[in-house]
Amino acid sequence: MLFSRLINTLLAWVVLFCASSTQAQDAWPNKPLKFIVASSPGGGTDTFARVLGVSLGEVLGQQVVIENRPGASGNIGAAAVAKSAPDGYNFLVSANTTVTINSSLFKGLSYDPERDFVPVARVFSPLVLVVQPTAGIKTLKDLIAASQKDPGKWSFGSAGTGSTTYLGVKLLEEKTGAKFLHVPYKGVAPAFQDLLGGQIQFMMPDVTSALPFIKSGKLVPLAVEQRSALLPGVPSFADAGLQEVNTQTSFSLVAPMGTPAAVVERLHKEWTALTKTPALASKLESLGLVPDTENLSGLNASLKKERDFYAAFIKRNGIVASD
Repeated sequence: MLFSRLINTLLAWVVLFCASSTQAQDAWPNKPLKFIVASSPGGGTDTFARVLGVSLGEVLGQQVVIENRPGASGNIGAAAVAKSAPDGYNFLVSANTTVTINSSLFKGLSYDPERDFVPVARVFSPLVLVVQPTAGIKTLKDLIAASQKDPGKWSFGSAGTGSTTYLGVKLLEEKTGAKFLHVPYKGVAPAFQDLLGGQIQFMMPDVTSALPFIKSGKLVPLAVEQRSALLPGVPSFADAGLQEVNTQTSFSLVAPMGTPAAVVERLHKEWTALTKTPALASKLESLGLVPDTENLSGLNASLKKERDFYAAFIKRNGIVASD
């Protein structure tokens, strides 16, 4: 009799525990979410993070706290999230630098993008080559010719070695034989400051970051990775005869590996649905952001393909993280 009572009590506790656990999962999210942004404020990554945070916060009924942790080509912010609790409340928003490039660029990374993160959502922003108006460069051909005449004289800024703002120009060098002077910065925002001030001549940032300066006439666009309705009249690199200059920036929301699959799936589902609403679709279009429409398995596969592309490119060109 006593044994039977003990068994019944134990079963009752198990049922109670399972019910409590289910209720806790059903209650997600029951506190604010944290998005660590692996860049300084003002760039495309930060822009995407804030649009993402506001949009998801509204549908989830919880605040999304944005915390910028720039530095080391995104590695500081990425490492922090990789070490955080996979409880459905910690996430990383970053450019493709941290999820597809840095693993081939840096030795001894404290995180592994394939093993430490699970992708949730992604958007694309094509790269655009912009020059300082006083540089006297009117077309992409002008810039290439000027570099070939004076190799290493024409300087460009980047968010650091390995960033897409750097690799885009390196791809341009590979395809044209041009040689430019690289000036690295700790993020795209300070690079823009020096470009606007004339300390450097050009950059290849994402459209999202560059658009305000182009609209104000402070920077002149020479070519864009792919034609954009936001930049009518600006030729693509293919239009300029450079069909293989097709790199672009992407911004991703990723979670620490081990985050409950139900959380990842819900966030992906909510974001995908939001991108199809007129309000958010219009907002993203105005910012030059193109949603990735793949499902979660497709998103994983495309990130791996991009990772392999950059690994081969970095190895072929002997690029090392020295800046």
